[in-house]
Amino acid sequence: MKVLLINGSPRGKGNTYIALSEVAKALREDGLEAEIVSIGTRAVQGCIACNRCAELGHCVFNDSLYATVREKLATADALVVGSPVYYAGPNGSLCALLDRLFYSSSALLQYKPAASVAVCRRGGASATFDRLNKYFTITNMPVVSSQYWNSVHGRLPGEAEQDAEGLQTMRTLGHNMAWLLKSLKEGGQSRPEREPGVMTSFIR
Repeated sequence: MKVLLINGSPRGKGNTYIALSEVAKALREDGLEAEIVSIGTRAVQGCIACNRCAELGHCVFNDSLYATVREKLATADALVVGSPVYYAGPNGSLCALLDRLFYSSSALLQYKPAASVAVCRRGGASATFDRLNKYFTITNMPVVSSQYWNSVHGRLPGEAEQDAEGLQTMRTLGHNMAWLLKSLKEGGQSRPEREPGVMTSFIR
């Protein structure tokens, strides 16, 4: 089983990477594959609500970052998304990518366990954590918990290594995700049967 971890920081080896690496280490200890993909520093195209993905099967802006992450999501059994905190929210480039991925590729994500990780200097972690979890809860993805909210503290690169509690929370998250994935596999239960979608309009 394989878990994809998305590093939503422009710093490929910064504090968000340190936090995700701790999750990945715990996953590997439990016998799972774990791969961290960083979004990098290039500008990321946002969604323009053209709905062309419904015709094409993928986003009309099929750039290399989107295509790479989408391809890896297709074979991943679970997802972890990490982000630094910018003004009490996730990195805008990360959200631009996630908006397009989740809107155009939800079929690749349905019922795969997921978790978010927020890395901050001091505040804004809970708001970032909440924002990222919303991608999962609208896509039928079980949200994996830990012993505390999934946040790690550190401002300068490398400072996250000093947050012993935060790193322990990351390890617990990794072990919990491995436990859930194994339980789902061993249980052999099929996905719940979904009702036909209903959209209520309050415009009368």
